[in-house]
Amino acid sequence: MDLSLIVGLVVVVFLVFLTIKIVPEYQRIVVLRLGKVLPTPKGPGLVVIMPLIDRPIWVDLRENYFEVPHQTCITKDNAPISIDFLIYSRVLDPTASVVKVQDFAGASQGIATTTLRAVVGDIPLDDMLAKRDQINHLLQAKMDEVTQRWGVKITTVEIREITPPKEVQEAMTRQMSAERSRRATVTEAEGKKQAAIAVAEGDKQAAILSAEGDRQAKILRAEGFALALGKIFDVAKGVDAKTMSLQYLETLKVMGAGPSTKFVIPMEFSSLLAGLLADSKLAFKKE
Repeated sequence: MDLSLIVGLVVVVFLVFLTIKIVPEYQRIVVLRLGKVLPTPKGPGLVVIMPLIDRPIWVDLRENYFEVPHQTCITKDNAPISIDFLIYSRVLDPTASVVKVQDFAGASQGIATTTLRAVVGDIPLDDMLAKRDQINHLLQAKMDEVTQRWGVKITTVEIREITPPKEVQEAMTRQMSAERSRRATVTEAEGKKQAAIAVAEGDKQAAILSAEGDRQAKILRAEGFALALGKIFDVAKGVDAKTMSLQYLETLKVMGAGPSTKFVIPMEFSSLLAGLLADSKLAFKKE
């Protein structure tokens, strides 16, 4: 094969490689044609570039992040702390991200450092440790004010670690230990209180049940006594004078068998005895 033909094929393949670009969905190509940026980025899909005239610059539209290493800052109450955090960002305007800033990652890191010092300088140490989410949102808002002119959106700022001075850490450890002891004491006292309440409630219920039992027993005894009296009254209504006289005589007989020499006889007995003698005479006459 002729050498010139081979060279021609290589040149054609090389020109095709420079001319045709396949752009993924998550990327765009910003084209500088003879140094002047085209108004519309290219992609996604198949893109044709003019070799030696167009300069393609690839821009990734996916959310990206970079780490800001430990930074020593001074809080509002003059406490030195060390902070490191992550910054998440996404390109919204590919052309602006190419034309208006040279190195977005480096510029963002510089903005993050200065913004962090400004924010931390207005916040006391206790708030830095307790209000991390609020500080994240504040950093995001302040950084986004700067980066939006570059066509970049700061989506999230996440503080990973805040390291206070050693003496502050020791004080926090002592405070945490004291707080745990306090909670243990409160829990123990609450348990004793609940136990005492339960015992008192049990004694109360037992006393109520005992009183109720006594009341029911008294009611039953009273009802039994009333029932007995009713029975006696019913029987007494059927007893006539003769029967009562005979009962008195039987009683006198028993009394006479005893050692006593004096007897007390009720007055009613004489009237009952007179009636009994009258009935006996009448019966004798009839015979």
